[in-house]
Amino acid sequence: MSETKMIELVGVKKSFGHLEVLKDITLSVDKGSVVALIGPSGSGKSTLLRSINLLTVPDEGFIRVGDHAKDFSKPYSVPRDRELAAFRARTGMVFQSFNLFPHMSVEENVMEGPVTVLGVAKAEARIQARELLAKVGLADKAQARPDSLSGGQKQRVAIARALAMKPEVMLFDEATSALDPELVGEVLAVVRSLAAEGMTMLLVTHEMAFARDVADRVIFMRDGCVVEEGPARQVIENPSHPATQSFLSHFHGGLGLP
Repeated sequence: MSETKMIELVGVKKSFGHLEVLKDITLSVDKGSVVALIGPSGSGKSTLLRSINLLTVPDEGFIRVGDHAKDFSKPYSVPRDRELAAFRARTGMVFQSFNLFPHMSVEENVMEGPVTVLGVAKAEARIQARELLAKVGLADKAQARPDSLSGGQKQRVAIARALAMKPEVMLFDEATSALDPELVGEVLAVVRSLAAEGMTMLLVTHEMAFARDVADRVIFMRDGCVVEEGPARQVIENPSHPATQSFLSHFHGGLGLP
């Protein structure tokens, strides 16, 4: 496998009952690059993202993140908890919902993973948490409880919490879809800064202008398949596949396109 590829998927398949959600997906993400997954609801984007860190276990295929790989070619055994933990340690994932612990302060939420999973001393974890909260623009909210924050602030805490685990890859599953429109920009600004720092990222998004301007590549999915992929600006402004053209036609007003 290529050392320039941080994420590699080969022949990944997933079904839920009779519904085939992922149909033989093969793709890769270069180290330090940003790839946006776009497509209509139900196209398999979120399942693909969840498969990369094994929140959803594929039925078939091969997945590698960094130097950790898992082959699901049949027959195979379901990964044990320790295997799953080791694999997931390579990825930080940010969901639509924030999933913060309501009884903990913002700072304690960011500290929790390093202390309980990585065994980091509390004093060291606290210093790191404060640095990460400053990074996402929330240094003044360290002692606040999550219920006192806006949706955008909660999502930025969730990003800081994911970064606290020192992941090689960040996965974003519609991280702005639950936010009021005026709060979307503050979360995207954090993602943009991570991209500028060279973090490898794969993000599911409906923010097409953001995908065009920040992603290196865009992958368009429909019905569990990769339909089109290429440089972000090329795919979004001049898609070649009719399905991609049809999907993006709904966004062109917001992209400044005719």
